[in-house]
Amino acid sequence: MLTTVLFDLDGTLLPMDQDAFVHGYFSLLAKKLAPRGYEPKALIDGIWKGTAAMVKNDGSQTNESAFWQTFCGIFGPQAMEDVPLFEEFYAVDFQQAKTFCGFQPRAAELVRGLKAAGVQVALATNPIFPAIATESRIRWAGLEPEDFALYTTYENTSYCKPNPAYFEDVLRRLNADPATTLMVGNDASEDTAAQQAGAAVFLLTDCLLNPDNRDIEAFPHGDFDALEAYLKTRE
Repeated sequence: MLTTVLFDLDGTLLPMDQDAFVHGYFSLLAKKLAPRGYEPKALIDGIWKGTAAMVKNDGSQTNESAFWQTFCGIFGPQAMEDVPLFEEFYAVDFQQAKTFCGFQPRAAELVRGLKAAGVQVALATNPIFPAIATESRIRWAGLEPEDFALYTTYENTSYCKPNPAYFEDVLRRLNADPATTLMVGNDASEDTAAQQAGAAVFLLTDCLLNPDNRDIEAFPHGDFDALEAYLKTRE
């Protein structure tokens, strides 16, 4: 019987074409920061390098620290003066990125149904965004941050997917038994790493990402109907 279910966010609870979302998000960010002298291509390259530093994080610092250390290594320590501008971006301009996402009402219904059944529910979204951006995307999915026992952000986490240590850390913080935990995600490379931490995995195929062409037949998979049917087998 399942006691804990971990959900990915982007492409799982919140439907999206990831390429379209990233393009739109970066366009908004570049427009916001252009007056501060950030050339768009250099800015985006810097963001990607900061993201890579978070993905490689070994737990020795928060992802937030890993990002800004790398970003300031590119643009100079004075870039820290622009942190409030980034925060303002996520609070205001980033809200326009909702138009690059879809909406699946069954996602919120499923999360709340599991909670009502006594299952612990957490959001195991890759923690490369600040909390304010993650909380916004949670609301775009029809949920509230308080619906989750934990949601990972770049401030509160020191690993990233697909590092199994990310999932081990999440399970530890939730005091969850891997043997009775399910990870639901849409990325055949990142989310399946939960299996290495001892959790079961269900791949939601509505917005499936499979950059490495993995054989997903090794995992339970399918649309929301298939997910709900699978969950019934684990009651």
